[in-house]
Amino acid sequence: MPSLLRAAVCAALCFTTAAHAGIGQRFPSERKLVKDPVTGTMLTFLTSEPKGDSKIYPTHPQWTADGQWLVFRSNRVAGEAMAVNEASGDIVQVTEGGYTGMLNLARKSMKLYFMRKGAADGTLQIVEVDLAAVLRDSAAGRMQAPARYQRIAGTTPADLEAGGDMALDADEEWVYFRIGRAAAAKHLPAGAKVEANFGPRNMGAGPNGIARMNVRTGEIRHVVSVGFQIGHIQANLWNPGEIVFCWETGGKSPQRTWTVRADGSGLRPLYPEAPYEWVTHEAVITKDEVAMALMGHRPIPGGAGGVDAPATGVNGANPGQDAAWGDAGTREKPTGLAIVNLRTREMTIAGQTPSGSGLWHVHGSPDGRFAVGDDFSRSLWLIDRKTREMRMLTTGHKTTAADHPHPTFNADGTKIEIQSAMLSADGRSMNIVVVPVPEEWLRRK
Repeated sequence: MPSLLRAAVCAALCFTTAAHAGIGQRFPSERKLVKDPVTGTMLTFLTSEPKGDSKIYPTHPQWTADGQWLVFRSNRVAGEAMAVNEASGDIVQVTEGGYTGMLNLARKSMKLYFMRKGAADGTLQIVEVDLAAVLRDSAAGRMQAPARYQRIAGTTPADLEAGGDMALDADEEWVYFRIGRAAAAKHLPAGAKVEANFGPRNMGAGPNGIARMNVRTGEIRHVVSVGFQIGHIQANLWNPGEIVFCWETGGKSPQRTWTVRADGSGLRPLYPEAPYEWVTHEAVITKDEVAMALMGHRPIPGGAGGVDAPATGVNGANPGQDAAWGDAGTREKPTGLAIVNLRTREMTIAGQTPSGSGLWHVHGSPDGRFAVGDDFSRSLWLIDRKTREMRMLTTGHKTTAADHPHPTFNADGTKIEIQSAMLSADGRSMNIVVVPVPEEWLRRK
């Protein structure tokens, strides 16, 4: 195509998208390859401008079903989600009208699900986005009305007080979400203990519950009620009807991890923890396994253990040091990246950093070969689960960052997404980054 004609076509496409300035709006590539100055790992920064980017939480998928796009949160358009093409760096707005809570990417189809405030006070809509149509029409510069791409699957009634995390089931027919105290209390078993707040953040009081909605029919059913505050609801992406969630206190919980079936049966602690254990950041990583961190970030009372860095820092670089949390989270007992088998209930520790905070936010490859975790220094550690070998992949992502790296593997276990402030002039604004698993590790049998 002659250069003048090509320029005219590009201008027309940009005008069409810009005129709509909503779902399908395109932004220029910011893709950069950056060599980690310490480890030598080649990092792919898919965004590199200070636009308020943050990735989806590690409990949920990051890549679209075709493996080509990563969906993330951004202030490029306030309150809307973006998708970035890993190969080209093209950025596309994929929602219009806002969202609240978790972004849920389907694994079998090019669909995105999320919650949005409803027309009436206290109601929430469950919205489905046809990502394939959005990305196709955006590339062609022929966007249609938002209703062509976004479908309201159903609306939660105000008396449910729905909100917080939402998770898409492996069958992609149901979504799970938290319900409020009054609604949960109606289903609480007789004699169940209702917990008070726990810890210095004054969080964790119950009751709370989980409900589910069928995204095809809008039907709503109750799942379970418990006597504590629920957080981090996630679905097992391989086994329909299996849910993992936590008792959320903002820090150490008396019993952090829980699992239940979609019909309310099988409620139990996932990993029964001891008072001295600080369990956090659980994530379903394979069809039978959940990774979690047994924190080793606090000094042993009367000893010399604990983090290398000062106990306090800018932006809470080393949280959880408050005396009010008790003595949990020291290395007087085993700590590290733990993996629990949902079937046998056995727990193993895949690895732990030799010093410092220990591993904090954790994940694993779906094939069971690798595990990954970040630490208080925002360094990223890869673990070979067979040999227990550990390798630092990247570091220097700034403890002043607005959030933590939150590593998450892709579906085939060959790369990891993080969020990073490495390139940020203010030390806080983050970007979307893909970190490769080393080729020599992938070649291992």
